[in-house]
Amino acid sequence: MTDVQPRTDAEIQQDRTGSTSTRRVVLMGAGGIGVAAALAACGTDSSGTNPNGTDFNKNPVPAGSKGTEGGSTGGGDAAAGGTVLVAASKVEVGGGVILDDLVVTQPEEGTFKAFSKICTHQGCPVSKIEGGQIKCLCHASDFDIATGAVTKGPAKAALAETAVTLDGDNIVTA
Repeated sequence: MTDVQPRTDAEIQQDRTGSTSTRRVVLMGAGGIGVAAALAACGTDSSGTNPNGTDFNKNPVPAGSKGTEGGSTGGGDAAAGGTVLVAASKVEVGGGVILDDLVVTQPEEGTFKAFSKICTHQGCPVSKIEGGQIKCLCHASDFDIATGAVTKGPAKAALAETAVTLDGDNIVTA
């Protein structure tokens, strides 16, 4: 008869030298990679780019003005020296149009206003004008078409205003 003696865990471990630590290292490495990927996906870098892909500045230069980047809103030069934004006929009374950098509104017949199209909450572009409100659908902030003031948060600051005037049939920067 053969004498069978049970082996201890230490003896079994000696037969598998390196296997447990290798598995442990692999699992810890995989977990570390997963944590790093999750943090990279949720974080933002120091370049000022929002998670939604837009640039955000806590003190934005009003759209249409020349800030540190020296840009304008586009369009051609009007006779008065301003930049043509949009034909007045395209901006309905009580509504407005969303352009590249600005929202141009007509709160009352013949009164035109222009505001930055970048929401002051987290830098999303506003995307709708409805019921006398400029709406940011990212986080449901609303702004008044006549003043740019916040009418519904979470935004706390008004949209930056750009002075505009009517020049013939066009709305131009003042």
